[in-house]
Amino acid sequence: MTLLHFQVARGASAPPSPAKLRHLHSPPPTHYCSSRSLLSSTPSKPLLLSSSSSFSKLSLSPSPILRRIQPPSVSESTSPVSTAEFKEWDSLTAKLAGAANVPFLLLQLPQIVLNARNLLAGNKAALFAVPWLGMLTGLLGNLSLLSYFATKKETEAVLVQTLGVLSTYAVLVQLAMAESMPLPQFAATSAVVGIGLVLNFLNYFGWLNERLWLLWEDFTTIGGLSVLPQVMWSTFVPFIPNSILPGIISCGIAVLAVVAARLGKLSEEGARFVGSLSGWTATLLFMWMPVAQMWTNYLNPSNIRGLSSLTMLLAMLGNGLMLPRALFIRDLMWFTGSAWATMLQGWGNLACMYCFQSISKEFFFATTLGLLLWIGLMLWRDTIAHGKSSALVSLKELFFGAS
Repeated sequence: MTLLHFQVARGASAPPSPAKLRHLHSPPPTHYCSSRSLLSSTPSKPLLLSSSSSFSKLSLSPSPILRRIQPPSVSESTSPVSTAEFKEWDSLTAKLAGAANVPFLLLQLPQIVLNARNLLAGNKAALFAVPWLGMLTGLLGNLSLLSYFATKKETEAVLVQTLGVLSTYAVLVQLAMAESMPLPQFAATSAVVGIGLVLNFLNYFGWLNERLWLLWEDFTTIGGLSVLPQVMWSTFVPFIPNSILPGIISCGIAVLAVVAARLGKLSEEGARFVGSLSGWTATLLFMWMPVAQMWTNYLNPSNIRGLSSLTMLLAMLGNGLMLPRALFIRDLMWFTGSAWATMLQGWGNLACMYCFQSISKEFFFATTLGLLLWIGLMLWRDTIAHGKSSALVSLKELFFGAS
């Protein structure tokens, strides 16, 4: 997919001031989910645009229109009271978010070890059971979230997403070695991963040229909008026709939206909407994964016994550890994705397994009780840290902003 950052070279009005530029454009979203995708999606063909003809009069000057809306910091969004409780909870939530690396690593590590054993034994056919398209989908989501956290300077969340990218890429390397993943697609993926990690690293430390970062942000916007509808469509095949048309159509719409925003054809509100798309598409992509798994459970109840209760528990733990930080900094996208994954990917699948007697009653109710206690503790500590009268005030600020 070719990402375009164009501005009319002739007859363009004077660009707004730097202060106004920073007011527009929002970085991709954030969280949580394990990079292992439970889906397999049909890839859409890359859209290649020539620099000739209608684009011959366009230059690569960075346009202010599509600058992403900067995520609010804690001080900007909530004006917290500077208390010992606030500082303590600030530090603890950051450490909890960093601790999410442990369950997420344990989620991917067994697959990597199993693949390595099969490769050493010469059993390449076993690796064909791992859908490389689903893994690739999760990888793109991790890259988008990495960009979001790098812009927010959330170090612990950056580490979580970087680990997700690297662990998923390790699996894709193994699939390429087994010839399960075609070499051209693997080479393109390797290039995207390498470029994405370098750009995010440079941006995190403030060493990156602004034009390059805008190009990368538009790449994540178009990539997310292309992949999400295709993955959602593929979930319900064969009940609906197998087609790559959703991906192609959404890719075309994404390109038009980005170019229109770059050329200043959208209102400020429209530009803000386009600027937030990559964040929300990555969030929705991760949110869709447990939906697809539960749909599979509904169609094939016998397959539920093949699910690992430990895997679901780790998914719930990893996402649950991020919830306090997302609530503390009032990040709605992060909180929405983490809460959804905690409840559906983790607890929701455990509930399905309990209903079909795949796990014991004691295990399920102990997990449920632990989750409820964790949510209650999170709301209580956040209310105290921000000096609010009740947890409902904290949730109101999360969804609607501080009054």
